Amino acid sequence: MQLKIKDLVALLDINEKTVHEWIKEKKLPAYKINHQFHFNTTEIKEWALNNGISISPKFLEQTLPETQTPQILLSKLLEKGGIFYNIEGHSVIETIKNAAKNIPIPPEITMDIVTYSLIQREEMMPTALGKGIAVPHPRNPIITDIENESITLCFLKNKINFNAIDNIPVTTLFIILSANSKRHLEILSKISFLCRQDDFIQILNNQAPQDKIISTIIESEKNWIKL
Repeated sequence: MQLKIKDLVALLDINEKTVHEWIKEKKLPAYKINHQFHFNTTEIKEWALNNGISISPKFLEQTLPETQTPQILLSKLLEKGGIFYNIEGHSVIETIKNAAKNIPIPPEITMDIVTYSLIQREEMMPTALGKGIAVPHPRNPIITDIENESITLCFLKNKINFNAIDNIPVTTLFIILSANSKRHLEILSKISFLCRQDDFIQILNNQAPQDKIISTIIESEKNWIKL
């Protein structure tokens, strides 16, 4: 589904002037086709989640058709992807390259594909959530098997400018590999929810041990209603 400016005005409850300003400042993923701006539905949902923009719950749910797939648990995906500390790097690209080396790569793809996909997405639109956190991920899913989904948490050695909307340098990466757009948006929404909790942000800022991070997420998951 492709959106036009009038659709964004209605869905985000903003005026057309604001949309044009965001496009001009490259804060909004947009494509100019035949002198008109168009927007990819999944990218807009992802952008709204990244930046704390309110959107209709019905719009958020309109991704792929419902299928019988395993429940998404961040704790399990993080246990699979791992938690790593003191990732080197002095730029976004260098940091992503170093962080990507820690991702568990399924046999269907290569490390080069993963790294290229992460950098390509970052160059198109920053993945910073704010508060020193970014969520690098491929623009389109590069894995097909849900069993190969993962979240890799990386704490950076240096503060890196990811062009976040709050201008806070990034020190924490949640690298997401998901099997389809619907599951990606659910994973992203749950990470975004967690990162709005002050106690969880404090744990990240302290670069807490792996068992502390995992146990905190498990406790949160026990009380969550599906977003």
